[in-house]
Amino acid sequence: MAAISDLSFMYRWFKNCNLVRNLSDKYVFITGCDSGFGNLLARQLVDRGMRVLAACFTEEGAQKLQQDTSYRLQTTLLDVTKTESIKAAAQWVRDQVGEQGLWALVNNAGVGLPSGPNEWLTKEDFVKVINVNLVGLIEVTLHMLPMVKKARGRVVNMSSCGGRVAVIGGGYCVSKFGVEAFSDSIRRELRYFGVKVSIIEPGNYRTAILGKEGLEKRMRKLWERLPPETRESYGEEYFRIYTDNLKSTMQLAEPRISEVTNSMEHAIVSRSPRIRYNPGLDAKLLYLPLAKFPTPVTDFILSRYLPRPADSI
Repeated sequence: MAAISDLSFMYRWFKNCNLVRNLSDKYVFITGCDSGFGNLLARQLVDRGMRVLAACFTEEGAQKLQQDTSYRLQTTLLDVTKTESIKAAAQWVRDQVGEQGLWALVNNAGVGLPSGPNEWLTKEDFVKVINVNLVGLIEVTLHMLPMVKKARGRVVNMSSCGGRVAVIGGGYCVSKFGVEAFSDSIRRELRYFGVKVSIIEPGNYRTAILGKEGLEKRMRKLWERLPPETRESYGEEYFRIYTDNLKSTMQLAEPRISEVTNSMEHAIVSRSPRIRYNPGLDAKLLYLPLAKFPTPVTDFILSRYLPRPADSI
């Protein structure tokens, strides 16, 4: 027991000694701070004494976060789907950090809906998700990079296990695969400037990304707008089982989102941040193995989750 205790102490000592120096002087810009991962991360970094620049989508979210924290946190409004909003936020960050530069950019803003069988969705459904999760992330990064390079800092991008294996239709997994590719490419380019890039790939966590409307109600809307011919090809039983499976998955979502924000924090404050973080047992034991299996094996396993359509062969 004494040996285990000594090893535990040495691990904690090494972990604390391996931190970046002068954290209290460094600025971190985080998108999507109204709730969920971004909100909690902002609070954690303030508690560490860092200077947090938190971007929220709503005035209400910005005001509440500002009121609940200290003078070390400043908020601004940001819609990552609008170029003018991104330019204004970038100028605001530039005014805050000055010649010091931006130590860390955390691209956290994201949406998960609409999702469902691909044939049930429209082009606009895909675009709605991809514009936030991928195009917005890219544009924010491009505007912030000069400041990050000046500080020789970090970029932390929120991806998902859905960026390693496509577990559901719609724009969500498509966008996260894109985040993986973009992150890999800029990591290789920016290493020559002393900038590190980390990717967060959490499993299934309970956040506001799923929206406030009931899951069954959302799925019913998708179902009822389909042409009669498409509904007949799938059948009402398919709709019922598919919706029940989604509800079961959401009920199993992990509520302890601090596992994710702790990974994000490590990517910001450690002198040796990882390239990829995989918080969540389901990420480590299910999704990552699925991503590494031969494709026919992965297809077979995931197909067990899908009901059989009425017109199946």
